[in-house]
Amino acid sequence: MAEADDDFTTDGDTPATDYADSEEGAPAPSLIVDDVHVHYKTYGGKRLSNTQQRTWRAMGRHVGAVDSVHAVKGISFVAHHGQSIGIIGHNGSGKSTLLRAIAGVMPTSGGRIWADGTASLLGVNAALMSELSGERNIVLGGLALGLSPRQVEERFDEVVEFANIGDFLQLPMKAYSSGMGSRLRFAISSAARPDILLIDEALSTGDAEFRARSRDRVDEIRAEAGTVMLVSHSMSTIRQMCDRALWIDHGRLYMDGTTDEVLDAYAEKTGKPTARNLSRRKPLGHKPNKAAAAGPAQASEPKAADPKAEPAKATGTAPAADPKPAGDVTS
Repeated sequence: MAEADDDFTTDGDTPATDYADSEEGAPAPSLIVDDVHVHYKTYGGKRLSNTQQRTWRAMGRHVGAVDSVHAVKGISFVAHHGQSIGIIGHNGSGKSTLLRAIAGVMPTSGGRIWADGTASLLGVNAALMSELSGERNIVLGGLALGLSPRQVEERFDEVVEFANIGDFLQLPMKAYSSGMGSRLRFAISSAARPDILLIDEALSTGDAEFRARSRDRVDEIRAEAGTVMLVSHSMSTIRQMCDRALWIDHGRLYMDGTTDEVLDAYAEKTGKPTARNLSRRKPLGHKPNKAAAAGPAQASEPKAADPKAEPAKATGTAPAADPKPAGDVTS
């Protein structure tokens, strides 16, 4: 991944500001993705037919299947300081691969990426060790994210409080539940206050309280002119935490717009409910109530009393019969 200077230019290249908004007063771009392609190879991913195996053996080549996957296909967009961007799409659409390319974890096979600052991919799984205690992993994770030993010490209590691991701090991480591990990873990554925070499904295992605190932490990062990119299959999380959404479909950018616009279009095309239209989804086996479908019952108009009619008898609860004496009870 190539990093640009403050003017977003690279030697010998056209200034990347051509892709940014030129309106006066518009926020400066923090990330520019220009026609990015990502290929990677898989081994043993598909079975070769007997004919193909014989052909490969005759050619002296190994019969193990090697397949090249074109995961990201020419995606371009510009992110600005203070934005929170959700990325949606079906499984295998290239969402996570795109985040890894932005973070510099996976090399691109085409296109350019400019970042104004450092991009941190949540989490730090490669640095955390299940055999070590939560305390040691906080130190190790902070150092892996580029914090100095003094910075790790200063933010240690903040990480412990946010992760809410309590008495488990001295226990090895292999004793943690998935929710506890998710909270600790998010606490470490967000404590580093990266310029661009990339979150890949890390919030899906937390409870409601953790998601609320995560939203507050994301708001803090955005308030400090940071950029947050969130990959999630939870449409409610995207609506609550993001002001913009990217829809990735089969490796291509299908739609880019406000969160409501993109999620509504996604729900309309895929038929999957989102947080906004979930209440309109009919339960399985639902049968409409004909009376309710006809609308509220109309109140009948009062009829004039017939002077020849006999007065109406009082309708009330009939008085209870006199109890029989105990001796009159027949068996």
